[in-house]
Amino acid sequence: MDTNSVAKRNVLLLSASQAIAGAAAPLSISIGGLAGFYLLGDDKTLATAPVTAFNVGTALVALPAAMLMRNIGRRLGFISGASIAICGMLIAGSALMIGNFWLFAVGLMFIGGGNSFTQQYRFAAADQGDEKFKVKAISWVLAGGIGAAVIGPQVVIHARELMAPIPFAGAYFAGTGLLLIAILILSFLRFEKPLSKKDRANEDTGRPLFEIMTQPRFMVSVICAIGAYTLMAFVMTAAPLAMIACGISIEDSTLGIQWHVMAMFGPSFFTGHLIARFGKEKIVAVGMFILVTCALVALSGIELWQFWLALVLLGIGWNFGFIGATAMLTECYRPEEKSKAQGANDFLLFGSVAFASLMSGQTLNAYGWDTLNMVIFPVVVLCLAALVLLLRSERKKAA
Repeated sequence: MDTNSVAKRNVLLLSASQAIAGAAAPLSISIGGLAGFYLLGDDKTLATAPVTAFNVGTALVALPAAMLMRNIGRRLGFISGASIAICGMLIAGSALMIGNFWLFAVGLMFIGGGNSFTQQYRFAAADQGDEKFKVKAISWVLAGGIGAAVIGPQVVIHARELMAPIPFAGAYFAGTGLLLIAILILSFLRFEKPLSKKDRANEDTGRPLFEIMTQPRFMVSVICAIGAYTLMAFVMTAAPLAMIACGISIEDSTLGIQWHVMAMFGPSFFTGHLIARFGKEKIVAVGMFILVTCALVALSGIELWQFWLALVLLGIGWNFGFIGATAMLTECYRPEEKSKAQGANDFLLFGSVAFASLMSGQTLNAYGWDTLNMVIFPVVVLCLAALVLLLRSERKKAA
């Protein structure tokens, strides 16, 4: 079987698992803030803290996940990640049953830790096959998120009252079933066997991490990925709370997140082709301009259609910006450097996302929905400026 055949098989499996295991994220985030709001007393300032805990878990486990998979392989690593997320689902559901806010946050931190492994699917897809296949592989795997966009919110809608009169707990318990299915799918993956302990000791690990991270292209790719992802998390985390505050039902606010997540992953069917045709940097720039459009729609009013349209644009902007930035990153490290480079990237990325989700609730409560969306503009300007400076610098060197 040739390299691309094995790679395509793995991409299909990873895409399927993205649809199932990836549903843990929209499931947790769409009701994480609402459940936190339910558990808190009069002071609702920390309502989005559980969502922040989810992102903190993703950030903290990023480097350990990369190192673990270097030692035990991708397949067992991904299965371990799904198992961690199962523990988190059980903790979160139990915390809601007993009304413990901070235990609920711990549960979401575990789910976030499992999500850190799911985030590595895109890198695993790009590890195999030829250079031309890599960008398409990243897009195909992320396209599996369309399934996650439907499955996660639908589990919330249909299972959140299973443990009535305790709201939301049933959705987290139901999430364990999704992750068990994902483990079954992941068991069919085929990757090269990990190196033995003796071989790892003699392995060439490439350049020092600092040298890799201080490459201009690496830094700009990280800046753009952080910009796209933090803005997405910042607005999305607050959106359900803002919709409820505007008199929109829980069902409609959850469906808004579903449309958002579908918009995050739907363009993945053609993002890879667009990158191949127009270049990574142009697609990142287009993503940033779409995020600006999202802000303009959000600032135009608070009707249901305005919330939903803003969330859809937020998802599309994230897709272009994040996939383009990820493709840029894959050019910055050698095969032997992938674990530390990918782990460092995700640590910085999800550490920033965790901060953004925490500040989301604080900003919404203190300054309102309009001010929250105004934050998009300076962040986009920073990312576009970094892209322009990088391209000018590279053109000068090439001249």
